[in-house]
Amino acid sequence: MERKTKRLLYLAFGWLMFAIGFIGVFVPLLPTTPLMILALWGFSNGSESLHNWLYNHPKYGPTLRDWDQYRMIPVKAKVMSISMMSISAVIMIFFVDVPLIALICALGLMAYGAIYVLTKPSRIITPKPERKPQNIDVETQKQEPISPTPPQAP
Repeated sequence: MERKTKRLLYLAFGWLMFAIGFIGVFVPLLPTTPLMILALWGFSNGSESLHNWLYNHPKYGPTLRDWDQYRMIPVKAKVMSISMMSISAVIMIFFVDVPLIALICALGLMAYGAIYVLTKPSRIITPKPERKPQNIDVETQKQEPISPTPPQAP
């Protein structure tokens, strides 16, 4: 496939995912963030400037950067995701006549999705600074840092 054709396909895919994701801001059942991640991927292969625009967007940028750098999914998104999958599963099981094989496949994919979402971190984990051991002067009850070299005898 020609390079220009590939670029146009990636751009079309990116814009399509962005449009559906934007609609998802207003429609509760459409997941905005995964669609914006797909749009970012399409733009990254189709246009560096569009990729940078979406990556640094004031509304979508922080979530996309957290995903890109830390593979982090916020708690709110996890709750929403698991809730929607659970509601969908209940509807499929009790209210819709779905062939058994389709039901098993759908529930299996939902379970896989739930496990994936729940195993990702919910916040950025920063390493704690290393604490230096302290000496406590018994008479004054003050902590004094341990010197790197032992004191010299007089």
